[in-house]
Amino acid sequence: MIASLILLGTILVLGAPAAIVFIPWTVIAGDAGALYKVSLLILRAGCRLAGIRVEAAGRDRLPQNTACIFMANHISNLDPVVLFPHIPGRTSALIKSSLLRIPVLGYGLRLAKFVPVERDGRVESAQANVAAARRVLESGIHITTFVEGTRSLDGRLLPFKKGPFYLAMDAGVPCIPVSIWGTQAMMAKGSLRIRPGTAKVVFHAPIYPRDHATREDLLEAVRAAIASGLPESMRG
Repeated sequence: MIASLILLGTILVLGAPAAIVFIPWTVIAGDAGALYKVSLLILRAGCRLAGIRVEAAGRDRLPQNTACIFMANHISNLDPVVLFPHIPGRTSALIKSSLLRIPVLGYGLRLAKFVPVERDGRVESAQANVAAARRVLESGIHITTFVEGTRSLDGRLLPFKKGPFYLAMDAGVPCIPVSIWGTQAMMAKGSLRIRPGTAKVVFHAPIYPRDHATREDLLEAVRAAIASGLPESMRG
């Protein structure tokens, strides 16, 4: 539990004064760029102090000056912590709408243009989610999504949700498959305990929706790319 306390303590100790300074600044300036950069610095510091190392590969494959949709597998609550600092530029994310109800955090997520997703199964909700995410992409900010929609219990790939692929086909922006592994041993689903270790993050070559006739074809291409960067036992 020591690593857990160190990571949480770092976020709280550094995050509180950062929120006091940078949230008002964001409101006044109308730009969350500084808040986002400071948040990433805090995450990096917390990881380093807690013994969480990240080995990221493939950043040289990423398009320059283009908003993309980063599509990653999901095996641990540590996944955003290890992934976000290695995405070039600024990213938003598709998140559960309930996160916006958390005091301070929720307000910060709104300022950073994170996109709350309603999972009520209604067509209208799905269309609203896609429209909100497309507006973020059009502003030049990436979108990051964990395409399984939930964390895998055993690390193996789960079926992908279709929502991100509706967005990709609608927006026409590059999709960046991302393989994450190692975090499942550092923080398992349902546990608050963090163990020091090394997380692997692999960015794959962009996949363009225009090269795929259907949403299902795009989904399968992204799934194959993510699986190719995982140990064989995690490929599902």
